[in-house]
Amino acid sequence: MTDSVRVYQTRSEVAASLVSGLLRRNDIEVSATRQLLGTMFPGSRFGGITLTVGVRNELKAQKLIVAHGDEIEAHLSRIEKEYVVLESRLCYSFRDRGLLEQALTHSSRARENETIGGDDNESLEFLGDAVLGLVIADRLYRDCPDYDEGQKSKLKAQLVSATTLTQIGVDLDLGNYLLLGRGEAKSGGRKKPSLVANAVEALIAAVYLDGGYDAAAALISHLFTGELVRVRRGGASVIGIEDFKSSLQEWLQAAGRPLPEYSLAGTAGPEHDKMFTIELRLGESIVSQGHGRTKKEAEQAAAQKALATLHGGGTKTF
Repeated sequence: MTDSVRVYQTRSEVAASLVSGLLRRNDIEVSATRQLLGTMFPGSRFGGITLTVGVRNELKAQKLIVAHGDEIEAHLSRIEKEYVVLESRLCYSFRDRGLLEQALTHSSRARENETIGGDDNESLEFLGDAVLGLVIADRLYRDCPDYDEGQKSKLKAQLVSATTLTQIGVDLDLGNYLLLGRGEAKSGGRKKPSLVANAVEALIAAVYLDGGYDAAAALISHLFTGELVRVRRGGASVIGIEDFKSSLQEWLQAAGRPLPEYSLAGTAGPEHDKMFTIELRLGESIVSQGHGRTKKEAEQAAAQKALATLHGGGTKTF
């Protein structure tokens, strides 16, 4: 942007996002410049964010910022109080809780806020997916030196799968923290596996941006503790290299039981990021449901849950 002038400076990612959105909704082109403390990897932190606009829009921009100043401050104050419990579950305290809020903001909510609404979590989800993949790959490389490349790849796919992410999100009670548009909330968005799984990835990115790689790695180790422990103790078969559908079929055949039937119970999310829900029936009874980004993944998840129920003695009710 040529002939630009500074109109706002902050250390808060969310404050910068709120002001940028406010200016753009009023047809003012705005540019953000971030000063980094350290390097992006392994210790990324923003030292400050400066917003600039063209000289001809300086007065209009300043008037808008002043007019909405109290609203912006109230918003920042509110999020400082709302996320204390979630931070304790994450075992991480944000320097900029605005990143936490953005990680929980669905696009439907961002579109509805016509005044100072911030950004949604889609970009954070993209970054979080990459950070999660790197951290899990690093852990498997170090913790499973005897596994070949194929085994480690399959383990990684299972660990970062939508099913695993959704369960982690449910354990964190993320659904109740999601910031959704009115329509999405009414349609049951807080319980949609795809939204919960995406929010987990966005949270990982938020921690990475707020505290750096080490903080993100510590968060992932905390959230994936149970899965990582099972890998170390039980080897590949307990975490997903096993074909659960085949194992379930073999178990049922040995017990003289009818074979399972899989049916599509529903889908959620946009075409490029659809989440499938599969129901598994034994006879007339629905034994389990599985979720996944493909039908095959969802079927495997449903079969895994059914095996856990059967081995746990739940066959009496079927």
